Amino acid sequence: MTDAPPTAARRPGEQALAALGLGAPALDPADASPHTFPGGGRWRTEVPSVEGPEALAVVLKESSRLDVPIHRISQGSGVWMLTDSEITEMVEATDEHDIELCLFTGPRGTWDIGGSVRTDSRGGGLRARGHDAVAGCVEDAVRATELGVKCLLVADEGVLWTLHRARVAGIIPADTTLKLSALVGPVNPASYAVYEHLGADSLNVPSDLTLDHLTEIRRVSAAPMDMYIEAPDDLGGYVRMYEVAELIRRGAPIYLKFGLSKAPGIYPYGHHLRDLTLNTARERVRRGRLALDLLARHGADGDMAPLGSRLPGGLKRFETPS
Repeated sequence: MTDAPPTAARRPGEQALAALGLGAPALDPADASPHTFPGGGRWRTEVPSVEGPEALAVVLKESSRLDVPIHRISQGSGVWMLTDSEITEMVEATDEHDIELCLFTGPRGTWDIGGSVRTDSRGGGLRARGHDAVAGCVEDAVRATELGVKCLLVADEGVLWTLHRARVAGIIPADTTLKLSALVGPVNPASYAVYEHLGADSLNVPSDLTLDHLTEIRRVSAAPMDMYIEAPDDLGGYVRMYEVAELIRRGAPIYLKFGLSKAPGIYPYGHHLRDLTLNTARERVRRGRLALDLLARHGADGDMAPLGSRLPGGLKRFETPS
């Protein structure tokens, strides 16, 4: 997953600002990530919050219309919010288009009876509270993988380690990938490395991390990074579209996530939220087109990983108990 740092792309407004005597300092080659995805490429794409077969159909139709390549589609409500037939329909549709499907696992602290998550401190967060919550996540993982799902979203470090052990033991398929939720994403290189060792194959990081933070992470870990180019409001609502080329240069290998700000939350999804969910799914794809157009204008669109690629390459892991 390591290669020579890329040649820097043109920066926004570079020529005009230089002509006015306002040129930016030269980029430091030492800031660039040396890593790539296995099989080549420095970035992949992800459309999040695709909450069921109907929303998935909208995303696939819109991505074809706008020519937006998609490597991964993820869902946030959870495996438990989908019927077996709905999961199967999503698996078949994504397999047909050679796209990875990622579903969220099990109970989370924000959706059970725990009161600490509703205090000002937000204690406990999305972690799985107690044995039964961990068991629910494992139940979801086994059910989803038996139905053909190959990627699972996780919001608890204990669940992550348990599912990693489960794939090592053959309880779930060995090629199942585990994705760390944006709601518990690491904010420093030490914690990023710990999550990698616990079994994470790609890690959401908060969208308010600075460019220097990304470089710091890349000095200790080559594990793929997931980052909202536009974050939902409950994650800050950040819009970093003009930084997309530099986010790739610093953070590769990176999944560019096409989120949506100024939109109401849709988790957990139900048909009472149908119109909102379909409309926001459609707009997420359009946001992807805008980000890809920026990359093209800045000469940074040539390092996309091959479509259909999904595995993270060789990563560092803690030794699992026998």
